[in-house]
Amino acid sequence: MTALLVTGATGFVGAATRRALRERGVRLRTLVHHRRTGDDDEQVEGDLADPASLRGSCAGVDAVVHLAAAVGSDPDTCRAVNDAGVRALLAEARGAGVHRFVQLGTAAVYGRGEHRGPAEDEVRPRPESVTSETRLAGENAVLAAGGTVVRPYFVYGAGDRWVVPGLARLLAATGSTIEGARPRLGMVWVDDLAEIIAALAVDGAPPGRVLHANHPRPVPVRALVDRIVADLGVPAPQRDMSYRDAVQRLPGAADQLSLLACDRYFDSTAAWRGSGREPTPFEVGFARSLAWYRAHLAEDRAG
Repeated sequence: MTALLVTGATGFVGAATRRALRERGVRLRTLVHHRRTGDDDEQVEGDLADPASLRGSCAGVDAVVHLAAAVGSDPDTCRAVNDAGVRALLAEARGAGVHRFVQLGTAAVYGRGEHRGPAEDEVRPRPESVTSETRLAGENAVLAAGGTVVRPYFVYGAGDRWVVPGLARLLAATGSTIEGARPRLGMVWVDDLAEIIAALAVDGAPPGRVLHANHPRPVPVRALVDRIVADLGVPAPQRDMSYRDAVQRLPGAADQLSLLACDRYFDSTAAWRGSGREPTPFEVGFARSLAWYRAHLAEDRAG
């Protein structure tokens, strides 16, 4: 039986990936820090910011699936977890004779500029935050060691607290769309992303390679807005604003607004070919996630 070590197993992508791996019948060992998974898989305590705590974590496993990351503005924490922590985990894997290492990265490392379907070798990283800078440093260490990095852009589905809820909050705050809601975004349903990661971890991953992981068809912001209005009870926007005007109105949301201001999607042919999974259409994935979004937004409003 294949044995895997999974980090970040209690997170948004981690929970879905754990389910996908369990369905494949693998033996799971999860590295836990603050929260345990609640499942009957083997659980070992460890902290990516404390290399000594990782000793022995990779012994006896066939592959490492690294999904944990620090997201925020504290540079020390981001460096300790996203860069030094990844290098420490890689060292543990090498010491245990583990050669398959799959890391969840992010297409945010490409920066805010417009991206219209570039393949992995057609776009260069230009990180613009401490989170992206340190995650890229960790990704580069994985690639140099012969591991595989999976870079989605927007991930949605049950457990999403940022993409769809964030857009719902912006719509409610402005009563407006941005730039005609014309931009198209690279999105992937979390269950599809989990299947891609599981396939790479169990069936084999191309060494030293980045794989984009978005649905082959980018999702227009208009389609997102329509679903949020129709299915989640957010009032329909009554006007449209330019990105510049929206930032003047909500200066604290400039980063979020910039994500809706131009096309950002990436060619993901290689990841889908390797996974053997048919991409789930956005409308289907969103419909299957409605119970989560309705409950989460209700809590948001009550708070």
